[in-house]
Amino acid sequence: MAKGKMSSAMVIIIAIIVLIGIALLLIVPKYNSLVNGEEQIEASWSQVENQLQRRFDLIPNLVQTVKGYAAHEEEVFTQIADARTRYGGAATVDEAAQANNELTSALSRLLVVVENYPQLKADVQFTQLMDELSGTENRLTVARQDYNEEVKAFNSDVRSFPGNLIAGMFGFEKKEYFEASNGAEKAPSVNFDTDE
Repeated sequence: MAKGKMSSAMVIIIAIIVLIGIALLLIVPKYNSLVNGEEQIEASWSQVENQLQRRFDLIPNLVQTVKGYAAHEEEVFTQIADARTRYGGAATVDEAAQANNELTSALSRLLVVVENYPQLKADVQFTQLMDELSGTENRLTVARQDYNEEVKAFNSDVRSFPGNLIAGMFGFEKKEYFEASNGAEKAPSVNFDTDE
């Protein structure tokens, strides 16, 4: 009888080891996939930040060039400065997205101001800055798109089975998309009345 108890105990131990092995074979690859997904998101966000910083650095030069021609457009310059300050203080993806949208809106107003100064459009420094800013805007669009694609893949992994179980066990959470803020689809209003 002792031999029968020993062999059934051995079967139970082997079964437990097999179950643990199967569980590890399922958990470890998914865990590693989630870690890799988070790293991809961080790398993509870094590219967005690089382009935002490049744009952030170009704007003061652009504003100074325009100021030389359009000194009475102080409100637009103030809006750009305020938006840059908010971007500089952004701590989350959502805050950075909102600051980015405000900055984009202020830059749109600045470009409308530029239309009133044909001699400014002929200025070599202004033209070079606008070319650099345009290239930066294109790279920023691509970087935001890449970031959002990484977030989509990660969030799908976190929400689907068995990823949702493993994500819950190890504290992985959905990530925020870089989205336009409410009202960003509307064109900014610009007032050129100088009678005020």
